[in-house]
Parts: sequence; C-alpha cells; structure tokens
Amino acid sequence: MLLEIGAAVPQCSSRIDRAEARPARIAISGVPALTSPTLSALSNLLRGVVRRRGERRPYGAAPLALAIAVALSGVASAEQAGPQGAAVAAQPAVLRVGVSAGPYGDILREAAKLAAGQGLKVEVIEFSDWNQPNAALQSGDIDLNNFQHRPYLASQIKARGYGIEALDPSIVVPAGIYSSKYAKATDIPAGATAAIPNDPSNAARALFLFQQAGLIKLRAGAGADATVADIADNPKGLKFTEIDAAQLARSLDDVAAAFVSNNYAFLAGLDQKKALALETASSDWSLVFAARADRKDDPAVKRYIALYRSEPVKLFIAEKFKGTILPTW
Repeated sequence: MLLEIGAAVPQCSSRIDRAEARPARIAISGVPALTSPTLSALSNLLRGVVRRRGERRPYGAAPLALAIAVALSGVASAEQAGPQGAAVAAQPAVLRVGVSAGPYGDILREAAKLAAGQGLKVEVIEFSDWNQPNAALQSGDIDLNNFQHRPYLASQIKARGYGIEALDPSIVVPAGIYSSKYAKATDIPAGATAAIPNDPSNAARALFLFQQAGLIKLRAGAGADATVADIADNPKGLKFTEIDAAQLARSLDDVAAAFVSNNYAFLAGLDQKKALALETASSDWSLVFAARADRKDDPAVKRYIALYRSEPVKLFIAEKFKGTILPTW
C-alpha cells in the first residue's frame, strides 16, 4: 500500500503548509492500497491537533497514519472485493486425494485432468501401505481417499476411532489366489501353507476366496469378520499364515499360495489369467471414496467424485485395464 497523508495533515504553520505541497508517502507492506472513500476517512481522523501552552503541535503524521491504516485494513479488504478480489477468489482450491500404490492412482489422475478443466486443482498422493491413507485423512493431510472397501473402513474406524465416512463407490478390483508353484488349486498338496492378509476385513475376504476355490469351507453364518477359527472344513489341512498385504506377492516363493489384492498383483506383474481363483465382480468389495465427516459435503469433494464417476473416466478404465478393473457406475 502507498498511503498519501500530506493533504490530511492540519495546516498548523507555514512550515507545515509548505510541506503539504509535497504529500508524504508511507509504504506499508502487506496492506492493500486504499481508495478515495477510505482516504477521506483518514483525513477526518488526522485533523486532531494538540494544543498545549498556546502552541500548536500536529500529531506525528507517519505513526498515526500507520495505526489508522492498520485499523482500516478491514475496510481496504472489503474494497478489494471488486475485480481484483474476484480474481483472487477464482483461484482453484487444491483437493488432496490419497490412494495406495498401484493402478488406482492412474484413474484418480485421469479424473484430476477433468477437474483441472473446471478450475479445480487435484493432487493425487500415493501411500506405500493401507494404514497410511486413513491416518492422513484423519489428520487433515489429505481431503479424500480412494483405496479401500467398506468392510476395511469399518474395521479401521472400530480399531482407531476415525471420524471418517464412506461416500460413493468407485471401482471393483477382483483379488486373486496366486501361486508360483502350482497351476491349479487342486494341485496344492496336503499340509501346505497359504498366506492371507493380516488385517481382519481382508483376511475374511481371502478366506471366502479360498472357499470359492474349493479348498476350505467356512461355518454357516460367517461374514465380513470371519477368521481362521471359522473354518469348518479343511480337507487338505492347509495352514494359514497372516502377512502384511503389501508383502503377500513377495511371499509366493515361500508359500504354496497367497491371496493378493489387485493393486499389489499389478505392481508385482502377476497375471490375473494365471490366478488359481479370482473374485467375481462383487459390490461387497468395491472400493469407496472416504472423507472426514466434516468434509463429506464439501463442494470440491462432491464435484471431484462426480467427475470421477463420469463416462470419460469409465472409458479410460475400459481401455487401460481391459476388464481387470471394473467401474461401479
């Protein structure tokens, strides 16, 4: 801001009168330039003169102008709401979206391109394991995430007390049972070891897939919280070991078979066509967007999800992933 105060200084002496021919200019960093109505208010405030023992003493112009300029900064901000202020307000917000490492980020980035065309800047942030995206969402480091199904989110909320809510579904990503030693599930020998995820919801998901492959049978009524203890029939006497999901593909040299989620199978270069068993396209395990409860109705969040769930993104998924990832819309 450049503040002209010469015209506002009271005419107290010929010396001051002469000084007013050259208005004082005070540059105040960080305060916007004030327009005529605001300067008029300053002029009125600067007309005070201290009279003591018959001597006229004008207030120090620079200190008083500074104090008044700071006090009126709110007025200046209001004046800026014109064309210049509108330009600032039009700057796109940055929406930070978290995702686990793998192919899902490619889809989020495709939607981000559409968002950019509508003035919404989106930053896609990849995390190395499944624990990080929800922790980052809860702490406010990101605004939205898309990497998990509802049962996993429910287990995380129960275990960690997150204030996070599931929003719209995004994609179905069939997980599979893979082996580096056997071509068919029936080839797995008795007493062999199989690896499953060590988080409860995906461990249950894995057990249901081993049941689908005909290797075990779960007790009646077993659901999304099923554990190894719910195995009612295990004709081959398989032993199940629980491993971090990110390490399951790497465990294939050490076990007979392992349940590997789609994103980690993709990163490991596993071929779905060679899976011993593959999930069907079930909405029970579809991925969902998630946001904190206080951000779920944020216009930027809603707009981005709508762009993600659009026909251009659906076409992108079909062309890039050839049926290995399926949109839910």
